[in-house]
Amino acid sequence: MNNLTRLMHIIFDVRHLYYLPQYLPVYHTLLKQRAGKASFVFYRGIHDSIIEQIIEQEQLTFIWVDNEQQATQFYLKQKASWVFFANSFPFLDQVHQVSQSVQLGHGIGPKASYYTKSDTATSVRFVEGQYRTNRFNQMYPNDTFVDVGFCKLDPIINNETQGFDLANIGLDINKPTLLYAPTFYPSSIECFPANFPAQFSQYNILIKPHYFSLSKEKYKKQRLLLELWQKFDNVYLAKVTDYSLVPFLASADLMISDASSALFEFAALNKPVIWCDFLKLRWSYRGIFSYRFKKRMDQDYGEYAEIAVHAKKYSQLQALVEQQINQPKQLEETRLAFAEKLAGKLDGKASERIVSYLQQHAS
Repeated sequence: MNNLTRLMHIIFDVRHLYYLPQYLPVYHTLLKQRAGKASFVFYRGIHDSIIEQIIEQEQLTFIWVDNEQQATQFYLKQKASWVFFANSFPFLDQVHQVSQSVQLGHGIGPKASYYTKSDTATSVRFVEGQYRTNRFNQMYPNDTFVDVGFCKLDPIINNETQGFDLANIGLDINKPTLLYAPTFYPSSIECFPANFPAQFSQYNILIKPHYFSLSKEKYKKQRLLLELWQKFDNVYLAKVTDYSLVPFLASADLMISDASSALFEFAALNKPVIWCDFLKLRWSYRGIFSYRFKKRMDQDYGEYAEIAVHAKKYSQLQALVEQQINQPKQLEETRLAFAEKLAGKLDGKASERIVSYLQQHAS
């Protein structure tokens, strides 16, 4: 039996729940092509019951671990063909004694950490587009990077995800739908007023904050605002069970965001975006320490900004939303030009390219 027909065993390391939307398209393609079996490694935490629901819904083969050391022991025992990681992993050298490894990032945002995650090399990293692949090759000439595209968007492009039934979640199907998808830090959340939804009453508002905003104690002030907004009848606030951004991307007509990878994913679908330039920065990122913020962002941060219209302050937001809802094609040419650079080929076949590579290079 040659490499092309060998059934593989693939393991997905799910250190955080929000890694799943990137893994699942690959998993479903693996099953569809009958190319092998897959296991998921989940880390115990505050959302175990939610993960259990997802496991049952997706019919996943799984194991629970408490930490990365336990995960490593499992990998050494299983000797899988490939182990997937969405971030760096401290025990790669041990994993590589028995398996090959993959890095598949969960987002395509403007943060410098997108590149530094490869400081410790996996056997291969799958990348979105030739531009970023070239940058990786320059930064890490001895490592392997393969341009496959952005598989997280495959379900939307292939019409496998229809988005929300707006009426079913209490919204008005006759209203345009806004998606507010801020990141956790630096974030615009604290710069929005308590009556934000009332000021946009002519729209449905889907709010999809970062997983950390909903789960980490240090972002408690963000949660207080989010829970307040949830009380308005034109708002649907994502629950932790809404772990995937994909249905939100499919459902919205316009996105409001900040320095979040969600912004670029939405723009890659050729939908209008408003980028909030007003952010709540910790004192250690302001004034003479502003270099820390710049260091946190990618060198292309300024160029990427062209993909959206910008609200310098909250008071500009209403007029910009109205303008972009009425003229959604205003920045279409720019969005399409950046889509390839940000997300690679958007043909719905990124997951197929990943599985094909895994088959051809399985040891």
